[in-house]
Amino acid sequence: MKNTGCIFANDANKDRAKGLIGNIHRLGARNVIVSHYSALEFPRVMGGFDRVLLDAPCSGTGVIAKDASVKTNKTEADFMKLPHLQKQLLLAAIDSVNHHSKTGGYIVYSTCSVTLEENEQVVQYALNKRPNVKLVETGLTFGKEGFTNIGGKAFHPSMKMTRRYYPHTYNVDGFFVAKFKKIAPTPPNAVGVNESSIAKAKNTANPNAPATGLEIVDRRPIEADSDDESDFGGFDEDEDEKYMEKAKVKTMRRKGKDPRAVVPKGEKAANGTAKEAAKETAKESPNKTAKESPKKIAKEATKEATKESPKETAKVKNGDVSAKEKAGRKEKKGGGVEIASTPNGVSAKETKVESKKARRKSGDKNKA
Repeated sequence: MKNTGCIFANDANKDRAKGLIGNIHRLGARNVIVSHYSALEFPRVMGGFDRVLLDAPCSGTGVIAKDASVKTNKTEADFMKLPHLQKQLLLAAIDSVNHHSKTGGYIVYSTCSVTLEENEQVVQYALNKRPNVKLVETGLTFGKEGFTNIGGKAFHPSMKMTRRYYPHTYNVDGFFVAKFKKIAPTPPNAVGVNESSIAKAKNTANPNAPATGLEIVDRRPIEADSDDESDFGGFDEDEDEKYMEKAKVKTMRRKGKDPRAVVPKGEKAANGTAKEAAKETAKESPNKTAKESPKKIAKEATKEATKESPKETAKVKNGDVSAKEKAGRKEKKGGGVEIASTPNGVSAKETKVESKKARRKSGDKNKA
């Protein structure tokens, strides 16, 4: 503008506004006024601008090539909230423009994102809610045309006048640009009023009026496109794995959990003996296992495993089991009968087991 006219440079972030003032002085611009407002308030604070450039806050999916952290620092909630904010900002920008301006009446909407929800859908929303604007040519000499029909969604035919830029196509950051022309004043009751109630009142008064607030949806089946033919290009899943792992670690730390304390799936837990004991129990009594619930069997096996000494547990793991244990013999402390049973459960032999006192007496007699 060669230091003519007046530019209102607004930034909602106070720290960024300070940096903006420094750049204005460095460049010698004397026609700039810096303001620190929420852009949603601007139609009420000040309006009647010839032109408005809305550089809307976005997910930044177009700048992943130079900032890979975008893959991990955005959540699913961000991709739901941002389009809602962008729609409200675009309506505020439209309402701030003077349609009688001889040199302007234009609104430019731009994002550094390539997602459909932040670009074409936002523009379509503005066209539905503000019938006093229309899309015009951007005047840019290169760039892909905006989508008019994709993923089962159909947009206004004038959407082809918007421009998309892809890093893999033009060696630039991913970007989207749409240019509006305001042709009539905004209805006085449009700002700060629920649009759905206005549309309902209009339809009640005139049933034949078109429903401008409805989104057009194409019900035709979606055809599978190859990555080579698609404008979006392909995705490297192997490359994304390390970013996904970093995101998981950050999420756990944010919740107060230690990522190193988590046992990965597939590895044995500390009470691995319980698993071995559960398997042995299932082998020994398959009929009992079928009757009892798995949880009950696992609990009993855990108790038995904890009763065993570490040495015995090591023997079971290594398969070093004595012949006495295999035969299923049990000794009685106070003396009694030891029964050796066969695998079929039939008693094969009975032997008398002497108590400790009896053995001591017999030993004394032998010494004498």
